[in-house]
Formats: sequence, structure tokens, C-alpha cells
Amino acid sequence: MMKFDFLFQSSPWFIPLCFLLAGVYAFVLYQKNTNWTKAQNYIMAAFRFVAVSILSMLLLSFLIRQVSQNIQKKTVVFALDNSQSMNVSGQKVLEELKKNLNEIKESLLEKDYEVAFVSFNEENTQNLEKLQFNHKTSNLSNLLSGIKNTFEDQNLTDVVLVSDGIVNEGISPASESFKFPVHSIGIGDTIPKKDVAVKTVYANKIAYLGNKFPVQTDITAFGFEGKAANVYLKQGGKILEKQSLVFNQKDDLKTLTFNTTATQVGVQHLTVEVDLLSGEFSNRNNRQEVYIEVINGKEKILLLALAPHPDVKALKSIIEKNENYELDVKILTENANPEINKPYDLLILHQLPDGYNTYSSIFKPLIDKGIPAFFVLGNQSGVNYLNQLNQVMQINADLGESDKVTGIYNKNFKVLNFDAEQMDIIAKFPQLSVPFGDFTLLPNTEVLLYQKVGTVQTQKPLLAMNMGTKKSAIFAGEGLWTWRLEEFQLTEKHLVVDDFITKVLQYLSAKDDKRKLRVYPLKTPLSLGEKVVFETEIYNGIYEKLYNQPIKLTIKDEKGFTRNYTYSTTADNTKFEISGLPAGVYRFNATSTILGKVEQATGEFVIQDLQIENINLTADFDVLRQLANKTGGKFFNKNEFEKLKQTILSHQVPDKIEATEDLKEMINLRWIFFLILAILTAEWVMRKYLGGY
Repeated sequence: MMKFDFLFQSSPWFIPLCFLLAGVYAFVLYQKNTNWTKAQNYIMAAFRFVAVSILSMLLLSFLIRQVSQNIQKKTVVFALDNSQSMNVSGQKVLEELKKNLNEIKESLLEKDYEVAFVSFNEENTQNLEKLQFNHKTSNLSNLLSGIKNTFEDQNLTDVVLVSDGIVNEGISPASESFKFPVHSIGIGDTIPKKDVAVKTVYANKIAYLGNKFPVQTDITAFGFEGKAANVYLKQGGKILEKQSLVFNQKDDLKTLTFNTTATQVGVQHLTVEVDLLSGEFSNRNNRQEVYIEVINGKEKILLLALAPHPDVKALKSIIEKNENYELDVKILTENANPEINKPYDLLILHQLPDGYNTYSSIFKPLIDKGIPAFFVLGNQSGVNYLNQLNQVMQINADLGESDKVTGIYNKNFKVLNFDAEQMDIIAKFPQLSVPFGDFTLLPNTEVLLYQKVGTVQTQKPLLAMNMGTKKSAIFAGEGLWTWRLEEFQLTEKHLVVDDFITKVLQYLSAKDDKRKLRVYPLKTPLSLGEKVVFETEIYNGIYEKLYNQPIKLTIKDEKGFTRNYTYSTTADNTKFEISGLPAGVYRFNATSTILGKVEQATGEFVIQDLQIENINLTADFDVLRQLANKTGGKFFNKNEFEKLKQTILSHQVPDKIEATEDLKEMINLRWIFFLILAILTAEWVMRKYLGGY
């Protein structure tokens, strides 16, 4: 349906004036003429009157408003749980399910409904014949949230969730709120199967070479009371340790702990496996993989502080959360001559140098060695001495003069990756005390946080980093501990503050990579079925990027099998993809001849075969009933599709009208130009034909 309105940009009383002007013009031009009849004179006068009237009104800048209205069709979305656990129902049940879904789709299309199928793999799965029940996790909440976002502008009347109710990722869908009714169809068997499973495996992600580390596992069993089983910890098919257990009750859970030693650097692939007992429903959940990264040692950080301070405790809490760091804290007012006998990778100086440069003999030799430094300022910092030590910024301020500011994230900071939306919370944090004066950035310095005074963002840095050959950073504020407290008050987490401090420390402590060939996977670990994507960087002697260089890539799995590849990069594509690799730990070696010299890059990556779907094979219809009840939907069994169809058709909802409005100036309409041209042409032809001038 379409409507037109005329809008005036000037007084409508000018319209009669336009008609009067056109009438006077036509009257003066076409008085009695002996060359043609009175009727012909009236016709030509009418032509001139109409043409001049339209031209005059165009000067008034009319607007034509065109409003189009469409009634949106009712939309029904079927959310399909195509996870691996659905296969427990059997192929016959799944094929019957597809058939019933197609039939109800055709019935709804005949009633002028829009119908869409959505699954975990694809946003829109219209061809059910190609639907494979092979997804490795079940996140029903995410599936329904995706429907809410995708179809929010449509007339969504009903959503039908077809699932076994098993949730092993995300939150329960019944705990979320949806503005549309969610009907649910239960597929699967709610009766527990006779089964033994490795339910979970717990282990630290990192272990240190030569150290013992624990691997803890939970073994569940149903229907095997009084039966015994062996549980193994394996590596590469070799049994590292074996333990035996006996299930004492029908539904039992046993927890075992293995202790093994980290014997080599790199990612170690371990397997926890339990015996397959006679009568088990499935053997797919009798083993789980775990991957441990073994490293040679921790990065050593020395935190030198002028005096005890809550900021020191905050920094200590942040650093000790990272297992890769070994932290030493020394308070100089308590120990003026601390023993420093380790090769530190990073130096943190809190309120050092102080106003009198008292302890420079302790920390200046460390800076002179080239150890990266992170300066954290406070009210006792001596900025004049700091200016002589750092390459980040110069601060022109008098001792004891301070200002109160908060921080604001610099969205143009690209050296480290931060979530801009998360970083916005910093603007809500308490004020910090910073030196009051002028701040001048030195070459190669980037600002991560600016100072914000009241509601005004300044160009003064609060946290800045030097990216040159001698990396360093300065946090110019005192009161970091208050930020952590406020963030926990607002979010119940220490996320943003800890993240940006940790990333700054990681950047400062990271060793400079001087290699001319760099090849590394963009993601690890990967899930089985994902492509391995390698990023490649090639540099010349002055570290300008090179392209079109042949690269040989060798990938070796845990069994020693080698795969060889050859590729080259371009300015538009520096990535190389490999697909179809089975689960396991892979070590790769890339070589290329650059300016006559063979360069090499090595590394490793992990592909995990997640078996989450095989741990729990018992359908949970209670989740589906709760979801339906909460959203105003209904729960149906797998053979109640006719009831489902009648429920959807009986759901009366108001029509949703979509309206679009378009404003156009009358002078821009082409057909008006051609109308005026046609009228004036007709008048001219008639005058010439009748012998007029």
C-alpha cells in the first residue's frame, strides 16, 4: 500500500497567486486573433496557463512524501540441535524428524508463513537433507540468542527448539529471557544408559621442565556396581601410570590423581583412558585428551618499591596470577641493600627514583644493562631524575605538586589488542594522583591511556610505552589499587585492569624477534576440523617486508609422519592454510632462502578432538519444559508434530506493518519536466500549424 502527501516549504497562499500569474499571462498572450478560431485560441491559452502554473509552483519548492506500507508475513523459526549427542536417538529417528519438519514447513508455507531452519553450524539451513548431526558442543542459549538478533526486525511469532536438552557449553537457555514463545520438541532417551565415562580431566596448562605435576580425573559409571576397572595415563600409546578402582553403587563417581614428570620442553599430549566394560552403551567417552605446555623456566620480574604501598600489593596480585612469571618484591626503605643476584627479564620501579634519588645505585645499573623498565609514579617520585632515566616522556613538574585525573583509553593504540568497549569502563574508575605539569612524549612512544580531568580529555599521557630498541613504559598515576577495587565493585571481576597491566608487562619482557623469517599459526589450540592458518613474515636486512619468496613447510606429527608443503606470499595474502589434519601435537619447520642465506622458523600447534558430546548421552527434557513454560510455549514429544502445527496456527498475533517514507522535491521529478515540455511543444506546434509566430 502506498500514500502520497504534498508538503509546503512556503505559504500555501502563494498557489492562488501562481494561478493568477499564469491566467494573466495567458490572457495577455492569447487575445482574439483572426488567424485561428475562438476554440483554438482557448486551447492554446489553456496550454500556456497550465505550463506557467506548474513552473511557478516549482519555485515554491514543493515536497512530495511517499509512504509505503507492507504487512510482514508471520515468521516461524525451527532451531535445530545438530550436535553429536542427537545421534543417540538413531538414524531412523533423525530421518523421520527431517521428514516431519519438511512437512510442517510446507503446511505453514501454504498458510502464507515464512519458515526458517537454524542450526549450530549454519545461520540458515534450508536443505535438511544436508544437515549433519556432528557439532561437537551444545550451546542452546547461544543458538536462541542468534535467532533473537537475526530475526528481530521480522514478524517472528514462534520459535521451535528441536533438541535432546543436553547443554554442555554456555548457560541453560531456561535462564535467559526471550520475547517470543519457544516451543520445544524432545528428541532422545531420558533413561540413563549403562556406561562408563571419563567425565573430566584437570591439569595445569603449564608445567616446568623436570617438575612433577598432577593430572586429576573424574570417572563416572552407571549400572556397574561391584565392577572393577583400570584407568590409565598414557603418552604416545605408552602407559605412564595405571590405577584400579571399584564402582560401589549403581550411579557412581570416582576421582583419581596421577603424578607424572615433565621430561621435555613443548606441548605434551597425554590421554586418560578407562577400560571398556562388557555391556557399555558407548565406548566413545572412555578416553579424554589433555595437553600440557612444558617450559624451561619462568620469566623473572623484579619489583623495587620505595616504601610499602597498596599499589605494590595490587601489582603483586596481578603478576602472580600468571604462571609464567617469577616475581621478587623488594621494599628499599625496609632493606636499603637488597641482594640482586638473578638475571631479571623486567624491572618495575614503584616511586623510584624518589625526590632525592636516594637508591639510584641499586636500580640504575640494572637499567644500564638494558633490562626493560616499567615506572609506576607516586607522590614521592622525583620526576627530574626520572627524566634522565627514561625514553618514554619528559615531565616538567615540581616535587609535591599533583593533579587528580582518571584515565581514558586511546582507541588509536594498535600495538596491543584491547576490547575498546571493555576499556571504556576505565572512565568510571576513581581519580588518580599524577604530577601536575607539562608532559612531552619522546620518539617511538605510544599512548595507551590519556589523562581525563573532570569531563575533559587532555592529551597528557597517563600510561605510555616506548616501542624503540630499549622498551620501557610509564604509568604516571598513584592509586592503581583503587581501580581494581572499583572494577570488582562494578563487575565482580578483576578483568580490565589486570589485562592491560599484564599485556604491558608481556610486551616489555618479550625478547625482540630479529629473525628474517617468521612463520606461526594464528590460533592454537585448534578444534578437530578447523583449518590451520599460518601467518608468514619475511624481512630484508633493514627489516622491510619481502614477498614472493618460496617457502618450504614441513609438519611432523607425534608418530613421526611428515607432511611437506611449498608456498609463497604476496602483499595481499601472507597466509597459508592447511585442512584435514587429525588431532594431536604437531611440530613444524619452515625454511626459505632470503638474500642468499637460508632462514628457518620452527614452532608447534595442537589440534584437539573435543569429546564433550560423548560425556553425557542422557536426554534432559526438563530443560526444554522449563524453557517452554517460561516463554509461553509448549513442550511436545517427537511424534506430536500435528499438535505443534495446530498450536502455531492458532497463535493469534497482530500484523506487523513495515513502513518506509521517502521525501522528494517536486522540481526533481523527471516526469514533471517532460509534462511541461510536452505542453509547450504542443502549443508551439499548434501555433505554427495555424500560422502564428
